[in-house]
Amino acid sequence: MNERVHRREFLGRAALGLAALTAARQGALIAQGPPPQPPGMFPSLAPWATARGVGWPEQAHLAARIGYKGIDFPWDGVKKLGVDGTNALMRELGIVPTICNLPAPNPLNGDDTAFKARMATMADDAAFSAAIGSRRFQLVLGATTPGGISKDDRWKVVTGRLAAISEVFAKHDVRLSLEFLGPLQFRMGGGGRRGGGPGDPGAAAAPPVPFVWTLAETLKLCEASGPNIGITLDAWHWHHSEGTIADILATPADRIVHVHVSDAREMPPAEVRDNMRLLPGEGVIDLVGFFQALQKIGWRGGIACETIGPRLDDVPPEEQARLGLDATMAVLKRAGVA
Repeated sequence: MNERVHRREFLGRAALGLAALTAARQGALIAQGPPPQPPGMFPSLAPWATARGVGWPEQAHLAARIGYKGIDFPWDGVKKLGVDGTNALMRELGIVPTICNLPAPNPLNGDDTAFKARMATMADDAAFSAAIGSRRFQLVLGATTPGGISKDDRWKVVTGRLAAISEVFAKHDVRLSLEFLGPLQFRMGGGGRRGGGPGDPGAAAAPPVPFVWTLAETLKLCEASGPNIGITLDAWHWHHSEGTIADILATPADRIVHVHVSDAREMPPAEVRDNMRLLPGEGVIDLVGFFQALQKIGWRGGIACETIGPRLDDVPPEEQARLGLDATMAVLKRAGVA
């Protein structure tokens, strides 16, 4: 009996000791704060494209296991985990929270009342992002104006709202990154949504009015809006907007916040849909020139493989992530930047 009691006591004390060590280690990780951003260009997992069906925080574990240096993270999952929990997790895994989509609703849509309501929580969003060391949000920029209003009128609304966001974000050293949509489908009205889904049934009722859909014009929009308003440069959208290497070389490095990469087959512009993406290196996009131009302007930051569409439909999530990383690194090596 005594032997059994002593054994239970020993196991109990051992468990308490292990729990204390775990708590101490967790506390030490939290005390260190957010992890620093990796130097140079680094691969960041985009789970919605190359780890489909995996939730948070399993996405982060998968990213670290495969060899990514960062993750394009889901806002809701990270916010639920909290600042301390996120910082400890990132430190433990050795990756960084690279960027996430600006929480809904989109502040560029809706009337002034809706915008004011969205702005009420913008400072809290920025403070949280800064506390986990990300300091970056991204927002998809519509390629046409809503309701068929003029481009000039839309420009005034967008720059005014972005300027207000810029002012709030600047207090927390946070940037907002705009992703322009390059394929013709987004300027056709009723041509579909981002990701390849069907368009609104009534979208073609009014002739579409193109807004901003190229790198050069997105840069102008950023410069008119604020010093911390920048660009998510997606190689797919750059290619399908007939972007050039010269366009990248003319863009200041500090205006590019994040990079997406995928590839495309040769197709007539009118037939291109957003869900037809290939892995980097499998198509006709000049990705070597793309990354060499980014290196020439001195850009550094996260690169997410965004192979949206059926190319990876039959591949398990972990293999999706591995294929995305391998294809991205192969292109970076061919460009001489990795």
